[in-house]
Amino acid sequence: MVLLGTLVNGIAILVGSLLGSFIRKIPESMKTTVMQSLGLAVIVLGIGMGLESEQFIIVIGSLVVGVVLGERWDLDDKLNRLGDWLENKLGAETNVDGNLSKAFVTTTLIYVVGAMSILGALDSGIREDHSVLYTKSILDGFSAIIFTSTLGIGVIFSSIPVFLYQGTIALFATQIIKVIPDALMESFIAEMTATGGIMIIAIGLNILGLTKIKVANLLPAILIVGILTSILYYWDSIILGFGQLF
Repeated sequence: MVLLGTLVNGIAILVGSLLGSFIRKIPESMKTTVMQSLGLAVIVLGIGMGLESEQFIIVIGSLVVGVVLGERWDLDDKLNRLGDWLENKLGAETNVDGNLSKAFVTTTLIYVVGAMSILGALDSGIREDHSVLYTKSILDGFSAIIFTSTLGIGVIFSSIPVFLYQGTIALFATQIIKVIPDALMESFIAEMTATGGIMIIAIGLNILGLTKIKVANLLPAILIVGILTSILYYWDSIILGFGQLF
């Protein structure tokens, strides 16, 4: 079943969120310390991802163009409005600290932006190997418990974009692999991981309360990574072809 890994990932977030919703009687000082620890861990994860780049100019260019598009489309505001809509439908009392949109947006970005999402979905679609997504499910499930206990039940709704995002990649993986050469795919994953890593660092800084970066407005950079990586790959192929002729 192609979508098994994605389904398990979504269920892990749901279960983790439900468990976290029962852990409410946590002292405020402990909540603060836990969130600071998570923020630091997320930053370290982002740094590790950011160092995966082999052509950092692609990362820089993708972020610049991506931010321009993200600001123009105002993705961060749209995500927050979706979270606010959910909060109004459910009632603020269902959330630990009355900020469902923050919980939804923060965890959606953390769970979606990363190499494991793409690599795991590709493995599920091409080889029906779900081991990467099973590993991600364990990580996401445990982190959902912590995030829900500190940010609120809004975390549970992040399972929806996770399922849609990874499921779409898994379903189209067979066609993608037929069209994209292995070398190009490897290059894309490396630069996508680095670009996503910078977004993860921004999320960590936001969790620590040091910044208020609109991380969702950076998301178009992932699309730009694919475009720039493809341009450079085929440009190098053309140059190499001319070199062999002469």
